[in-house]
Amino acid sequence: MKNRFAGFQPVRRDRLLQESRHDPYQAKRKLPEPTVCPDCGAVFHGGRWQWLTASADAHKASCPACQRQRERMPAGYVSISGDFFNGHREELLQLIQNEEKHAKTAGPLKRILGITDENGGVLVTTTDIHLARTIGDALHRAYQGELEYHYNEQEHLLRVAWQR
Repeated sequence: MKNRFAGFQPVRRDRLLQESRHDPYQAKRKLPEPTVCPDCGAVFHGGRWQWLTASADAHKASCPACQRQRERMPAGYVSISGDFFNGHREELLQLIQNEEKHAKTAGPLKRILGITDENGGVLVTTTDIHLARTIGDALHRAYQGELEYHYNEQEHLLRVAWQR
């Protein structure tokens, strides 16, 4: 008689499954629609944050970008250095601000938190890892140079280094 469980692998249920990506600023539950951020005015509608006009009876909750800004916890760091930067500082900063302006119109969670001078260059901090990558790619596309990415999956953090 043939065993009906032959080739059957039992499912173990005693393991802790890890999330594939963990962003501590992502909502733990779906927000009611519409929800408006009282700080920046972004509206959560259709499952994402958008630039819309909110109704007067909309729920209120801070968006992830405003939470990061309030707690000073960037998701992206872009380090810019080198002799080329010193000679073209204003031009490079204008490029960075143009990239933020373009990204911010597409999605309100993509913002620059700050631009600070550091060791003969600047450090740009962003609320979104994708904006940090976009800035690094734009610098490399426009001026070549050396570009490096370091992604920390546990902290959902991207460090970009560009120099020329």
